[in-house]
Amino acid sequence: MIKIKATCCLLLLVILGQTGHAQVAKVYKALSPDRSTGIETGVSKSGQLLYRLFVGGQLVIDWSALGITPSNNVVEPVTIINEAARSNRQRFAWPLGESDTITNDYNELMLSCVAPSIHYNFIARVYNGSLAFRYQLSKTSPAVNSIKKEQTSFQFTGPYTLYQYNTESVFTPVTIDSFRRTCDLPATLTNGKWYLSIGEAANDHFTKAELKRGTAPHSLEVAYVRDTAVHIVDAQLTPWRTISVSPTAIGLHQFSQLGLQLNPPPANGIPAGVQPGKLIRSVVLTTQSGLDCIDFAAAHNLQYIMYDAGWYGAEFNTVSDPTQPIPQIDMPAVIAHGKEKGIGVILYVNYVGLKQKLDTLLPLYKNWGVAGMKFGFVDALTQKGLNWLSGAIKKVNEYGFVLNIHDNYKPTGLSRTYPALLTQEGIRGNENTPDAFHNTVLPFTRFIGGAADYTFCYPNIKESYSHKLTVSKAQQLALTVIYFSPLQSCFWYGKPADYTNEEEIEFFKYVPTVWNESHYLLGEIGKNITVARRKGNTWFVGSAAGLTDWQSNLPLNFLSKGKKYIATVYEDDEAGGIRKTAMTVKKGDVIHFDIRAKGGQAMVIRPAVP
Repeated sequence: MIKIKATCCLLLLVILGQTGHAQVAKVYKALSPDRSTGIETGVSKSGQLLYRLFVGGQLVIDWSALGITPSNNVVEPVTIINEAARSNRQRFAWPLGESDTITNDYNELMLSCVAPSIHYNFIARVYNGSLAFRYQLSKTSPAVNSIKKEQTSFQFTGPYTLYQYNTESVFTPVTIDSFRRTCDLPATLTNGKWYLSIGEAANDHFTKAELKRGTAPHSLEVAYVRDTAVHIVDAQLTPWRTISVSPTAIGLHQFSQLGLQLNPPPANGIPAGVQPGKLIRSVVLTTQSGLDCIDFAAAHNLQYIMYDAGWYGAEFNTVSDPTQPIPQIDMPAVIAHGKEKGIGVILYVNYVGLKQKLDTLLPLYKNWGVAGMKFGFVDALTQKGLNWLSGAIKKVNEYGFVLNIHDNYKPTGLSRTYPALLTQEGIRGNENTPDAFHNTVLPFTRFIGGAADYTFCYPNIKESYSHKLTVSKAQQLALTVIYFSPLQSCFWYGKPADYTNEEEIEFFKYVPTVWNESHYLLGEIGKNITVARRKGNTWFVGSAAGLTDWQSNLPLNFLSKGKKYIATVYEDDEAGGIRKTAMTVKKGDVIHFDIRAKGGQAMVIRPAVP
């Protein structure tokens, strides 16, 4: 966490308060609980609502525009008529996350803003190292049916490099003063001194926001790319916009659960049927394939199998019926066998079928004994699509299914409110042949926003998947620790009978999908990454190299003092396989590793048996 002495922060506030009057008539301030992070807001002489952000005694975001433009597309002068503040100190259990307990401490500032055509509250929550803000329609506002755009901008103090991407694309490092496209949220930037993640939370009814190049040098702006206007459906006018700041790349991980913090808790707790786990996909759409996958899952500590696209016919054909399996699949027999073995069956349904029959499918699948659903090719870009999705997520949660949403959908923390939503795609996974650069960018970018289904395709005796994989086997193992997803697709390609390389794939048997605690230990964006996670008294460590060799030392300071452990190491051998070794370790020991480019290393560290 970022730390700074209180006296330094108080001096900083005096300095910022004095210089702030050059831009705004009156400065409104809020500090984080540890006093390291602060926001200043106010209205300029022209009536523009502005803010700036400082972290660790330094200005990170200079005076930047805030506000919303009503449907008349006129930027109207704003007056602040009221100020309110409150604090929140909270701990809540979260058994479906990277940590089993989440701290939700912040100080909040709310400003009542009045413009001729719209009245709204600007709400800012200042966390240690993060700022979150949103616009909320005021009860005194004139009738407003839609807004044209958001004035939110980010004026940086100098040039930054942005890791630009859209939906499931590759990442392209580009300077914010030269890029021509938009960039999805969460977006990661760095100037070599600071690392920033700009994201959003609680988007259950709005349009998809993206970032575009700002009109001023060294700036970005929020853009509504998919809708020309956003209709107002309730008083919570916009999702939260978030800015998280760290002096190191690995420090961004401390903000990966910010989306959960900014969403309300589930109304009735976590549904009993919502359990994390690992799955194998039945690549052959037959009864026997499903039965074989269930037997494989039971033998390898997987919890689910999945029938993907095609199990009810051509997925984009409007006459394909997701209430009727194709003749080659005896679904009751497969589900019954799964229940005998303790394995759940997850069914894929395309958006075409979902829109037609979701309300029919949910009680039907419940009657069948289905464990979960995967949504495919949904509209997660427009307000209309996201409105439908939030309603569908709520319904699935009420039925107690696990849910995985694929294609362009990205998390905004709704899993806190609807725990059924275990994971989503919105990522370039193994299906799309990512390289080692991409793999080592993801932990610092997309995964700061939440869980992602990477769809692993591990090689077997019959198929190397060379057309899909550009990294080593050990990196594939390591990524199951590095990448967080409560529902992990461990075997996306391949038939169960072909996985006879038991000593290699045993790591998938051991690795969990939810954790008691997690730490990013080493790494730099696009170069390398080491992550350690604990489940019970066992630690799992994953390390991955980018496009260059990586030599480093890993201190085992995360282990408990006074205990001995056995570390089992899985690493690449010289013949394209996995070499497995074991050693005795304790807290304070240092493990030296030498990982080749595109390679990796995975470890299981268990307490030594007396």
